[in-house]
Amino acid sequence: MRPLTEALIVIDVQNDFCPGGALAVAGGDAIIPRINALLPEFGARIFTQDWHPADHSSFAANHGAEPFSLVEMPYGPQVLWPTHCVQGTTGAEFHPALDTDPAELILRKGFRAGIDSYSAFFENDRTTPTGLEGYLRSRGIEAVTLVGLATDFCVAYSALDAARLGFRATVLEGACAAIDLNGSLAAIKAQMAAAGVRLEA
Repeated sequence: MRPLTEALIVIDVQNDFCPGGALAVAGGDAIIPRINALLPEFGARIFTQDWHPADHSSFAANHGAEPFSLVEMPYGPQVLWPTHCVQGTTGAEFHPALDTDPAELILRKGFRAGIDSYSAFFENDRTTPTGLEGYLRSRGIEAVTLVGLATDFCVAYSALDAARLGFRATVLEGACAAIDLNGSLAAIKAQMAAAGVRLEA
């Protein structure tokens, strides 16, 4: 058992991000047994859940555009994704193999139609908070370990924000899976290392 000052944050292990889903990450379901095994080690366990309205601005279909193309939003460049994790759909549900019972907080993100939300801490404008920082501080959490989907987007953005906020942040790469869009994995790993995020197998 780890100290009570350490939290496990399980990022977006949902049907749409696993094989067969609308935005499937290769091997996305293969990491679930390790995540389940990690849960008892931590005294604080937080799960995040992508939770988009159908008219979300990050969906390519809502722009008449090709998935994975780029568009400029008021907060900067935005990848346009296939429609995924729509509120109330099976795709938005946690993968059935994931043990969700130990979750003490399930944080839904991406519910504002006009802005995407990769990080567990902030919307993509990097200023609108999700409330997770306050929750962790009120529980006395000093360090976070991040696992889940996808390494190079929601996991990495969450880890970078955790480090920026002063938490000790670790990403367990073996309990994550990546999209690796146009070399995004190598680029974000370099950013995480530079920011002081620990990358462990």
